[in-house]
Amino acid sequence: MLAFSTCWNNSRHTDGEAMIGEIVELGFPHIELSHGMTIAKLPGIRKAFQSGMFTCSGVHNFFPSPVEVIIDAPDAYQFTSHRQAERQRALDMTLRTLELAAEFRAGYLVLHMGSVPMNPAKWTRPLTAAVAAGEAHGRDFIRRKTQFVKKRGKTGPLYYCRAIEALETIAVHAAELRIKLAIESRSRFEDMPTEREMLALQEHFADHPWVGYWHDFGHVQLKHNLGLLDHVEWLERIAPHLIGGHVHDVEWPARDHRVPFSGTLDYQELLPFFPPGCPLVWELSPGRDAGEIRRALAKWRAEFPDRS
Repeated sequence: MLAFSTCWNNSRHTDGEAMIGEIVELGFPHIELSHGMTIAKLPGIRKAFQSGMFTCSGVHNFFPSPVEVIIDAPDAYQFTSHRQAERQRALDMTLRTLELAAEFRAGYLVLHMGSVPMNPAKWTRPLTAAVAAGEAHGRDFIRRKTQFVKKRGKTGPLYYCRAIEALETIAVHAAELRIKLAIESRSRFEDMPTEREMLALQEHFADHPWVGYWHDFGHVQLKHNLGLLDHVEWLERIAPHLIGGHVHDVEWPARDHRVPFSGTLDYQELLPFFPPGCPLVWELSPGRDAGEIRRALAKWRAEFPDRS
């Protein structure tokens, strides 16, 4: 199933029905309702849904955005926070999102699981700058990356346990509502889970059919570009747990959420890992041009008719 995320035009609309209509006019009848949505748009979205204007492929947590958060901030509340009140708020908002996902007959809920207290300004950003400067094979880059991986490995266990604890509660409600929990791959190594943690998480829930993996093409490619993983090898390893993915492209080395075919990703190499019919959701930044999207969609349908 090919779908499209509301993150592209959410900020340009005050009316939910008009927002949905613009996406449908692009050629996407299946839509993922994404984070950053104000509650004021819900009546229009409901109207569009009830009239049959679109089908909801899935929902991205939190939906709608917490009323006290005035910007699009899906990580405003984290399951890994050291503040118990913040962890509870994240849990409460997620359970509310699950209820709305059921109302829109969504098949899945995409989840961010949190992060560890390591400042990206000290770790991911300098490494990205070094890669952009062509220093990825230098001794200093390798030393700093190795230090990063070791520190992240030592820091992670407490926050991983918090994420698992939250997910165990959420999974009970997801099973009742028959909505899959799609744990998303993140763009920064400071985020939860890393690939090693993702494998452990999937093993932890091996007997729970409502928990799986959500592959973000751009996020994983950013880590690939830093030499933290190999994109194809990772997909091959995690493929048994795949629910679907966010499709976008990456301009070297770290500008993601670009229109497909405008960057460095090789979809011919990556798509075979995705089972037929699983949701592939175009998740594009608000600045992407509608004409460019239409052209890319035509190319996608010509090259991947079985993924359209």
